[in-house]
Formats: sequence, C-alpha cells, structure tokens
Amino acid sequence: MLIARSNVRKLSKILLFVLSLLPLIWLCFAIYSDTYFGTRILTQNPIQKLDRELGDWGLIFLILTLCVRPLAEILNYRRLIIYRRMLGLVAFFYVSLHLLSYLFLNLQFDLDAFLRDITKRNFIMIGMIAFTFLIPLAITSNKFMIKVIGGRSWLKLHLLIYPTALLGVWHFFMMVRADFSRPLFYLTIILVLLLYRLWSRFRNIVGKT
Repeated sequence: MLIARSNVRKLSKILLFVLSLLPLIWLCFAIYSDTYFGTRILTQNPIQKLDRELGDWGLIFLILTLCVRPLAEILNYRRLIIYRRMLGLVAFFYVSLHLLSYLFLNLQFDLDAFLRDITKRNFIMIGMIAFTFLIPLAITSNKFMIKVIGGRSWLKLHLLIYPTALLGVWHFFMMVRADFSRPLFYLTIILVLLLYRLWSRFRNIVGKT
C-alpha cells in the first residue's frame, strides 16, 4: 500500500512537471513558427511578447504556489503540500527566464544599460527587488536547508513569498499601459490568499487560548 502511494506521488509530480513546461514548449513553438513560417503568434513585437509571457507565467506559478496550503486546509487533503515546492521552483524558473529574456534579447547583455534601467525605470527596479526576494526562497526549498536554518526560521523566511507576489503584480501594473485587467485579477487573488492566511493564523491563536 505504501509502495503504491509512493508511485502515485512520483507519477503525479512527473505529470505536474510536464504540465508546468507546456507554456515554455508553446513559446518555443511560437518562436519556431514565427521564424520559419512567417506567422505572427508572438505579434509584431515578438521580443516584448516573449518577455511578458515568461513574466506572466512566473507570476501565475507564484500564485499557484500560494494556493496550495489554503486548498490543502480547505479540502482537508494535506498531501497537496508536497506539490508546493515544485510549483515554487517552477515560478522561479519562469521569472529567471523572464529576466534572461530582458537581459539578452532586449539589452543584448549590456550591463551598463541594465544598471541605467534599474535606476531610471521604476518597474525594472521593482521587478529586480521581487527577483532578489525569490533567490533565497529557491535556494532554501529543500529538506537539507530546512535542517540547516531550522524549521521556524525557514517558515519565517518563506513568508517572503507574499511581498514577492505583491511586488510582481506591482511590476506588472507599472509595465502595462492600458489593459489592467490581468494584474488586477492577480492582485485580487493574492489579497484573498493573504487574508485567508491571516485569518487562519488568528483562528489558530484563538484556538490555543
């Protein structure tokens, strides 16, 4: 029975990993199609479209990571927690690709231009702060690091995911010029999840008194 459950977990993680790569596979196909067949899947400005799509998916997976714990508690299915680390790492992966796309495709790896953008363009600065917050979360997303820094310190550190998500949405807001529907939608979800987290914590404190 335990072996069967272990196999199910492994298969479900593999399936989740494959599904998480589908956006990237689609973008690679779009680049190939636009390059060799003259399609316009990535619109008339493919570099900007690619850059924004990667950032969008990074934010989506970050929000999905935040959804895991509330869903596990509401559905009373704690095993969902095992998928949180993978979703968080996938979010970091897409955000890293978003940054690399900006550095290599937009700036041609011009570090001087990059530093100027950080100081002069506020949405770039906000995005870099959010990415900086993600780095320690990604580095410590394993059992070894939990043992090294301790469970309580690890939990406190990983609360950074909330300001990181909010900064990501702020970055999105500042980047778009007309249609704010998606960043507003993402912001609403994050705020609901944050309120749920605060309510859950308050309920636990009251329950212990």
